[in-house]
Amino acid sequence: MIHGQELRPQHISQGEFLACAAGSRSITTILGSCVACCLYDASAQVGGMNHFLLPERSGSAIAAASFGVNAMELLINDLMKLGAHRSGLRAKLFGGARMIAGLSDAGRKNCDFALAFLQQQEIPCVSQSLGGTQARRIEFWPDSGRARQRLLGEAFRIDPVPVPELRGGDVELF
Repeated sequence: MIHGQELRPQHISQGEFLACAAGSRSITTILGSCVACCLYDASAQVGGMNHFLLPERSGSAIAAASFGVNAMELLINDLMKLGAHRSGLRAKLFGGARMIAGLSDAGRKNCDFALAFLQQQEIPCVSQSLGGTQARRIEFWPDSGRARQRLLGEAFRIDPVPVPELRGGDVELF
């Protein structure tokens, strides 16, 4: 806090990740078919978020952190450098919407990858909001693991498909 006011959140975009120690600002991102993994170790009071575009590299010149496996490993490594213990890591997953009807479901592939990666690495996923057809704005507090999701309206939809909708406005996950 500066002079009694909360610091503005740090925003990450597609292909980025950020790991922070205790007392850091919250982290935000906006997701469509991309997935964000919020990882934290509550006892070490460290956490971070990534925002990946695709599960794995396919010969593209896109930045390494745009791919799930790279984004996950980079975030885990930075959290360990800040004092997290691998056994203390917990995850919250967001995103993976189907934003464009008629194209491959990249969102579902991202969701499947993220869940499988966490299971393989034995990192518990304590909450998730995956799939649907709406974009999301996520805010994550890295030292506590608190997360808030706001579903974004029609302006962010592109040719929605008949998938069950998530209802409501803000959802806060503790």
